[in-house]
Amino acid sequence: MPTQALATYAIHSDVAVITIDNPPVNAFSPPVIEALMTHLAAAQADSSVQAIVLIGAGKTFSAGADITEFLKYASGEKPFDDGLHRLIFAAEDSTKPVVAALRGSALGGAVELSVGCHYRIADSRTQLGLPEVKLGLIPGAMGTQRLPRLCGIAKAAELCATGRMCGAAEALEAGIIDRVTEEDLLPTAISFAQEMAATPNPLRKTRDMTDRLGEATENEAALKKLSQLVSQKARGQIAPQKAIEAVGLAATLPFTEAIERESEIFQELLLGDQSRALVHVFFGERAVAKIPNIAADTTSREIKSAAVVGAGTMGSGIALTYLAAGIPVVLKEVAAEQLQRGVETIRKQLTASVERGRITQAQAEQQLAALTPTLDYQDLSKADVIVEAVFEAMHLKQEVFAELDRVAKPSAILATNTSTLDVDQIASATRRPESVIGHHFFSPANIMRLLEVVRGSATSVEVIVTSMALAKRLSKVAVLVGNCFGFVGNRMFWPYQREAQFLLEEGASVEQVDRVLADFGMAMGPNAVMDLAGIDVGWRVDQERKDSLPEGLRQPLVSSKLYELNRYGQKTGAGWYRYEGRKALPDPAVQTLIESTAQAAGIERRTITDAEILERTLYALVNEGARILAEGIAERPVDIDITYVYGYGFPAWRGGPMMFADTAGLQKIYQRTCHYQEIHGPWWEPAPLLEELAKGDGKFADLAQRKR
Repeated sequence: MPTQALATYAIHSDVAVITIDNPPVNAFSPPVIEALMTHLAAAQADSSVQAIVLIGAGKTFSAGADITEFLKYASGEKPFDDGLHRLIFAAEDSTKPVVAALRGSALGGAVELSVGCHYRIADSRTQLGLPEVKLGLIPGAMGTQRLPRLCGIAKAAELCATGRMCGAAEALEAGIIDRVTEEDLLPTAISFAQEMAATPNPLRKTRDMTDRLGEATENEAALKKLSQLVSQKARGQIAPQKAIEAVGLAATLPFTEAIERESEIFQELLLGDQSRALVHVFFGERAVAKIPNIAADTTSREIKSAAVVGAGTMGSGIALTYLAAGIPVVLKEVAAEQLQRGVETIRKQLTASVERGRITQAQAEQQLAALTPTLDYQDLSKADVIVEAVFEAMHLKQEVFAELDRVAKPSAILATNTSTLDVDQIASATRRPESVIGHHFFSPANIMRLLEVVRGSATSVEVIVTSMALAKRLSKVAVLVGNCFGFVGNRMFWPYQREAQFLLEEGASVEQVDRVLADFGMAMGPNAVMDLAGIDVGWRVDQERKDSLPEGLRQPLVSSKLYELNRYGQKTGAGWYRYEGRKALPDPAVQTLIESTAQAAGIERRTITDAEILERTLYALVNEGARILAEGIAERPVDIDITYVYGYGFPAWRGGPMMFADTAGLQKIYQRTCHYQEIHGPWWEPAPLLEELAKGDGKFADLAQRKR
């Protein structure tokens, strides 16, 4: 591609305007960097040019470095390239003032380039961010050294270590940018550049600025406090702490030495497991949106209105999700009291969103006005998509779908929010199984990003494509999965929970199991998850599947006893833990219950190590994932990884269960699975795919896309 297609050059009066033009987000690929270098050199050579403006084409300045280049460096495909460093030095060493004109967003390397320019002006709606930590990295193009010279050590460290976005007004106040405008950016930036060129000593070099670096004692205290905060919010992650370390170097090392150390840290992280995992998740989120074996030009149905059957916690959350996307919702319940409760839940959630500044009062009122409560199925007749969100009982769901089949218009999509049940069996209650699909939202539905889209055996391609497109409109990450009990997420979660409960019966404590998994990086331990989801919900699921389980296999015993005691978890103030508000507290009564249950079942209790807890829970998860892949319930390992990162709180910095398994080594996992099979029996039979890959020195990542 010619360099002129990636960046353009024009003269406006005595100002050279260089425009980054690499759609869709003006990323800095090596050819873009070379094009910008060429244009900077041209501006230097032109005696009529007094100043230079660097701007992005379209609505954004730049999203920074092209992440695909990171993959090439990490894989050894090409050596580390310091092209962005060279570009930044070229801008800073220009003999004519260079002004970065920012609009839309400036991310990562784009911020680093801008703070290497002599001046920065931004549209008032501009957002700046250094999100490298979200990929397991630190800013690697001198950002950790230039930024603190503009805004101080504490502010720079906070932005680099958290990756949060910073608005134009905040950036102006902090000293990161020099001017904010409400006017048309380009002519304003040109005028600003002319103004700066006319000032004495207009070449303000960031690397030479030291007056804002602050005092050593003050910096040390600020960095220590930030480090403690990051340790809590980014448990187990290396990059945020390394970002703090790198920014701290700005006050202790000469600039040249500090940027060398920054580059070393960046490259160390780039070759590390955490960065590879986070990059895997980054690209995985995009990969799951691409449906194998379905033509890209498949038509999609238009969705202008929705209906939700069931106004409980899940139904209300689903309704909120549609309302937030600007889609009107009819909310159906069987009784006025339940319906009113659901409407009130939605009203409270919208009020809370206003109070937190997420939406305006006007937006909340608009969304509430788009909600139509009803007790009559006939009011669902005009909806383009209808989502069933009733209790997890097959007979009840079939009754609902029979009614929906009666009232829904022919083009309507009939979606079930079931988390476990057979979509085909649900569809059998209708005369249009091709229109039935699973839309498994995760609780709370208006917060959690994952949507499992479950295709039945008769679900039409058009309904699948529409569902995936709809998920994006609802701001969800959709993963298309096959139909079986529990699909991908809950089918794998069952053996994970099974082993957690077996470990309790064998001698571990509730707190130990949860601590070990939380320390591993899970958002919550398995027992805390059960309390949050509702032990009664799990009990109902178990009732649906108990007749299908092989006879004679050991089953968890204690959770059903908690159900019998009405200890459903947070909703009743007691489950595996007792609760003061949302604060979980150990409950000696539960420990007594576990011990007595184990004794009655003849289970010998012993000391359980943390290592055994990790192996038995995580390897059971991986083993079931291998079965799911072999059966085609999940098309690709990345589908499982994204499901678990976005739906189950699996640490993104470990990449998801299947990438974690690859990193840990499939040979080791297979050997330990065989070991546990010898001790615990058939539950631990190795999946044939796991055995095949382990014996062939393979990885899940090596698997080609599977065709149905």
